[in-house]
Amino acid sequence: MEPTAVQVRPGTEGDLDPLTEIYNHYVRETAITFDTVPFTPEERLPWLRSHPEDGRHRLLVAQQASGSPILGYATSSAFRPKPAYETSVEVSVYLTPDAAGRGVGALLYTALFDALSTEDVHRAYAGIALPNAPSVHLHERFGFRHVGTYAEVGRKFDRYWDVAWYEKRLGPDC
Repeated sequence: MEPTAVQVRPGTEGDLDPLTEIYNHYVRETAITFDTVPFTPEERLPWLRSHPEDGRHRLLVAQQASGSPILGYATSSAFRPKPAYETSVEVSVYLTPDAAGRGVGALLYTALFDALSTEDVHRAYAGIALPNAPSVHLHERFGFRHVGTYAEVGRKFDRYWDVAWYEKRLGPDC
């Protein structure tokens, strides 16, 4: 798959089922997310609606052509709920297993950071459950730097997992 053959667009409510399916793969099979129970599309609807087409909190999806299956998505979400954090976002990328390693994540992040460049966003953060070399590489490629690791902060699949935190400066002075 060539990244140029992939289209990136804002996510819509019509994408809810495949987006939920992609996320649930990571819930069931990996420690990449610390959710432990799969979601129904109805349970994920508030999450989807919290990512409008514009503003700081975006949802972008990638697919090869209109009507083809979604390959993955990227989001920028509220970093923390308190007002002083409003210019910080937490970003993430989730891909279908067959899209991983094919440049789709990089394409999604390029589009996401382009979209955020016109918004009042000062910092982007990413939490990466370790080990996850592909995610570390992707974030470093996009200029994130490691700012710390929470040791054994989450328990899933009967073991504890560390989470490394990465930070990227955003805004016009970057």
